[in-house]
Amino acid sequence: QLQLVESGGGLVQPGGSLRLSCAASGFTLDYYAIGWFRQAPGKEREGVACISRSGGSTNYADSVKGRFTISRDNVKNTGYLQMNSLKPEDTAVYYCAASVILNCRAVAYWGKGTLVTVSS
Repeated sequence: QLQLVESGGGLVQPGGSLRLSCAASGFTLDYYAIGWFRQAPGKEREGVACISRSGGSTNYADSVKGRFTISRDNVKNTGYLQMNSLKPEDTAVYYCAASVILNCRAVAYWGKGTLVTVSS
């Protein structure tokens, strides 16, 4: 069955770093843009970052620009989100998504999510 599985979440202190991974199975991720979204407790899901099929174009939410880097390895059929200088407000469940359009606003597949907690 078609799946996206996130990994790499956990508990970190403010200023710390994490790298999230998004592994696709059952389909070829090359055909899709990869998006990262997050949802904090009691909040709406928001877009964090997006990368095009070839990796040539990226977009970031203003709140994470300069701190987060999205990337992909099409050979491994996997996407990544490197998160640096983490802040408590980054605490959320992070989801990866495979999108049929460049800006990641149309999602074909969602991952189940991985929890990132930034706290002292």
